[in-house]
Amino acid sequence: MTPQATNLRVLVVDDNADAADTLASLLAIFDCTVKVAYSGIEALAVGDMLCPQFVIIDVAMPRMDGCETARRMRARPWGEQACIAALTAWGDDDSRQRTVQAGIDFHLVKPVSAEVLLGVLACARA
Repeated sequence: MTPQATNLRVLVVDDNADAADTLASLLAIFDCTVKVAYSGIEALAVGDMLCPQFVIIDVAMPRMDGCETARRMRARPWGEQACIAALTAWGDDDSRQRTVQAGIDFHLVKPVSAEVLLGVLACARA
């Protein structure tokens, strides 16, 4: 299984460092340029430098959750065009509605398969 295009700029945002770093390693195998942020505030700063085309963000983070972070990303020039995917343990309808309202394009429920991840990456590259 290989991605259809290369060099996608990706920002992974998760307060769980092990989860964020593991996902970043997987995305690097798919030939993405990956940066990691461990909080919403850090994600905004890293995003301003990276101008990511794709953001994968955990919803449940302390201080600034993933939905608020996504809203603030959308207010930045790079965030208007970025594809944003929530990666969360919450798969209920209310959680899905919250991510839609925050401007998040995809709602992925943990654990996500490599196949699903590659499909979302393909949409971000299009």
